Amino acid sequence: MGLNVGIVGLPNVGKSTIFSALTSAPAEAANYPFCTIEPNVGVVHVPDHRLDKLATLVKPERTVPAIVEFVDIAGLVKGASKGEGLGNQFLGHIRQVGAIAHVVRCFEDGDIIHVSGKVDPIDDVSTINVELALADLESVNKRLQGIDRLIKSQDKIVSTKGKIAKPILEKLVKTLGEGLPARSLELDADEKDAIQDLHLITMKPLMYVCNVDEANLTKENEHVKKVREIAAKENAGVITICGKVESEIAALGSKEEKEEFLKEIGIEESGLSKMIRAGYNLLGMYTYFTAGVKEVRAWTFPKGSKAPQAAGVIHSDFERGFIKAEIYHCDDLFSLLTEAKVKEAGKFRMEGKEYEVKDGDVIHFRFNV
Repeated sequence: MGLNVGIVGLPNVGKSTIFSALTSAPAEAANYPFCTIEPNVGVVHVPDHRLDKLATLVKPERTVPAIVEFVDIAGLVKGASKGEGLGNQFLGHIRQVGAIAHVVRCFEDGDIIHVSGKVDPIDDVSTINVELALADLESVNKRLQGIDRLIKSQDKIVSTKGKIAKPILEKLVKTLGEGLPARSLELDADEKDAIQDLHLITMKPLMYVCNVDEANLTKENEHVKKVREIAAKENAGVITICGKVESEIAALGSKEEKEEFLKEIGIEESGLSKMIRAGYNLLGMYTYFTAGVKEVRAWTFPKGSKAPQAAGVIHSDFERGFIKAEIYHCDDLFSLLTEAKVKEAGKFRMEGKEYEVKDGDVIHFRFNV
């Protein structure tokens, strides 16, 4: 799975409006279902105040932020798992993303058609979740039908994998059959590995994005409260955003204009910035930095990576020929202000192959190929 987040939801909940604001690239948006058929893809910068601070202290020739990809996927309706609407295309596209941002309509507007005729976040969330669970259930049942043949295989490796997978598949059938996501089973790493090749949609990490109107941007309405209750049961995150306002912010030319606009409407940070960071975290990614007079850059790496693997993000040669990593944490530079003082304070370290890279590390890799 890629470093991307799929934006999903029912038709006319504001997915394409939010996507356009995210990427400042127009996605077709219209007042009728199935406006988005082929998924729009946009690459966005990950907001990170640490990168800005590093650039202020180091004064590089250029600054390069981390990036994450967002995919605007066609709206889904009841019956999608059976091919209704654009169900098959939707399900095919969503299997390819690494995480899911489920946009839920949390505003009232008689001029914007709701696919069900009324705004009901609980029903909307249930529709999406049930359809995704049913799609996964079909995949699990197909695998389960052939599992006994695998268990009887003369190949011990194949047979062992089949024996491990069978009880997991049986648990999934029960859970998915109740309309619950696969992630609610809280499988351990080995169990997840046993069914990884199924690419279950409901195993992907998910957050809810509540699309509200301007009047409810700084306060929580009843619709948002209902979504929070659902998210709490699923241990999922919730972001509140106003697609209309975010579109207006995206249309402004300069950073200063955007900051002034946010100040005027009484919020410190745009909902999109929060959404981008939340999506980045949802993918299980951390950021380390390289810092020099030529360039300060944010690099994305999977949580838990050792130093050689993190080095490989820059170039495979860095991983293959890894020797040592010169490391300090960005917070130490922020408090001490210069790299020389970081060294004087004993915060500058040499780490080897077993070092687990931390979010916010500033690293210079030594390698030889």
